[in-house]
Amino acid sequence: MPQITVDYSEPLADSFDRRGFALALHPLVADTVGTRLDACKTRFRRADDTVVGDADTGHTLVHIGIALLPGRTPRVKEELTAAVLELAAQYVKPADGTELHFSAEVRDLEASYRKR
Repeated sequence: MPQITVDYSEPLADSFDRRGFALALHPLVADTVGTRLDACKTRFRRADDTVVGDADTGHTLVHIGIALLPGRTPRVKEELTAAVLELAAQYVKPADGTELHFSAEVRDLEASYRKR
C-alpha cells in the first residue's frame, strides 16, 4: 500500500518518463497520506488503443489510480489527486498532433486486500 496504477496511450511510450514520474510520485504520496516511502508500488500499463468521444485519432490519455488503505479523509484524497495531476504534467509530453488528457483517482482498497 499504496497501490498505484498508471494507464497511458501507446503513442506516449517514448515521451513519458515513467521511471522519473514514479520516483517523484512516491515521496509525494508518502508525505501526503502519511505512509512509508517503500510502501509505494507503481505499475504502468500501456493501452494500445484509446478512443475519446467520436474522434478516430488525435487524443492520448494518462490515468493515474491510487488505492490506499482506508482512513484518509476526502480532503486528503482530493489534495493528493490535484498534486498528482500537476506532477504528471511534468513527466509527459504530448505526442505530436495530439491532445493529451490527464485524469487521476484516489480510492480506498477493498477490505479483502492482503499482501505478502
